[in-house]
Amino acid sequence: MAASTTTEEPLRLSELLESGWQLLEEVEDGSAAEPSSGAPAVQRKVQRGIGLLERAARAVAELQLFSHNEELEEISSADLKFMLVPALLAALILKQVNPSKRLEHVQRARAGFMDFLKVCKDYGIGHFKLPREVEVESGDESGSSGSSFNTVLGSDQQAAILAMASNRQAKIERYKQKKELENQLATLKPFIDGGQAEEEQIREFYLLQIKKWISTSLEEIESIDQETAILIRRDAMKQGTARQPPRPLGPPMKPFILTRDAAQANVFGAGYPSLATMTVDDWYEQHRKKGSLPDQGIPQAASAAPEKQQEEEEKKAEEKEKDGDDDEALRKAREWDEWKELHPRGYGNRKNMG
Repeated sequence: MAASTTTEEPLRLSELLESGWQLLEEVEDGSAAEPSSGAPAVQRKVQRGIGLLERAARAVAELQLFSHNEELEEISSADLKFMLVPALLAALILKQVNPSKRLEHVQRARAGFMDFLKVCKDYGIGHFKLPREVEVESGDESGSSGSSFNTVLGSDQQAAILAMASNRQAKIERYKQKKELENQLATLKPFIDGGQAEEEQIREFYLLQIKKWISTSLEEIESIDQETAILIRRDAMKQGTARQPPRPLGPPMKPFILTRDAAQANVFGAGYPSLATMTVDDWYEQHRKKGSLPDQGIPQAASAAPEKQQEEEEKKAEEKEKDGDDDEALRKAREWDEWKELHPRGYGNRKNMG
């Protein structure tokens, strides 16, 4: 009974960090052989790890372990590891699976990575360019979500395109450095886990961890910015679709059967009384009155003009041909009259005269 009434002893700051860090590694490595990151068991680990690291972050802030006025050499080797708390927390926040809150999660994770990088920059750990600040509104029904984000990212698109080549080279170099850091960490980790490491080895181990997470944070921020732009466009499209009024639907057309003529409709019918019969001529006349025929969208004046011009041209051609025929007939008549004058009757039969 006494054991049941005792309260659980609160975890120390180092225990909060180590427990949250271990849960993150289990989620990333898949040590529990879960089918996906959205499995309930995995998400329970994620939420438990977030809770532990949030408590650790509050404790670090209350103790004021890091200051802008300090140098890296002034921080004790045992306190160096607490510099990783914001990055580890941000990594766990990204592991949450909730599509409706995805934009909120990536924004919060980005803020955590930025806090970690700023502290590293203040203490001069690593050589990197601090990503620019991007303010993103969560969005509302007015449709103004993400306007500042789009303005910041789209203000200098040409410079961004030109920087793609240099970014690619930077990614390659960062990947090589990360692999080298992981090899060095693998060498020191057995001494740290076994409790046999000296203070210099502990300091070197956590400095290597910080440099590794600097590379990871830069990669994650780049991915977050791309994902945020996609999420904002998706939300904007959803809001635009929701604001569009529904298109009014006309009355449904009654079914009918086409027949060749009225006689066939009267004789054969539809075979059942539910459908009406209609001839092709009736169907055409009905659609002509409604103006739904394909050729009714063409203005009559435009279609009548070429026909009228063609008729005039044909008429002129006929008149011209007729005039040509009259001239030809008149010419032949005149030639015939002249020939008769030059050749009177009996002109060619003089030799047979008595």
